[in-house]
Amino acid sequence: MTVTTMSSAEPTRRDFLYIATGAVGAIGVAAAVWPLIAQMNPDAATIAAGAPIEVDLAPVAEGQIIKVFWRGKPIFVRNRTKKEIEEARAVDWHTLPDPESDQKRVKEGKDQWLIVFASCTHLGCIPLGHQGPYEGWFCPCHGSVYDTSGRVRVGPAPLNLPLPSYEFVSDSKIRIGTA
Repeated sequence: MTVTTMSSAEPTRRDFLYIATGAVGAIGVAAAVWPLIAQMNPDAATIAAGAPIEVDLAPVAEGQIIKVFWRGKPIFVRNRTKKEIEEARAVDWHTLPDPESDQKRVKEGKDQWLIVFASCTHLGCIPLGHQGPYEGWFCPCHGSVYDTSGRVRVGPAPLNLPLPSYEFVSDSKIRIGTA
């Protein structure tokens, strides 16, 4: 008597159907779970409302001002030239309407980078950069003039351009919105 048996090592059509059904089921579960997990992420409005932002400073040329937004407010990031720094430091800051030294308005060792809120302290207009007699900012709404350190030189603005909280993450990157 001769007995022939099938080898169990060869996959059968039923094995293929089990694997295919399992794969389709796993994809279906993943497709159903993905939106549930994704909805746990904060939406864009929440992120914009207060999360810190990082700004890459590498593309900002010397003398250039860029505008970024944090918490819905515009912020100027200015890469000051050596001449602008020297002129800002040559001023007797004690005589200014809102006395503050240039050194107090920048991070130590990063004197070329000035980061200020881009809102005039008079009525909140956005000043124009590289304008006015001090080549800082000029507010076209009512004529306030700021120097290259963001200090008010001519009113009606009562205060200097405010400084946001920020830190240098590296030599070419800042994080705005740190405590």
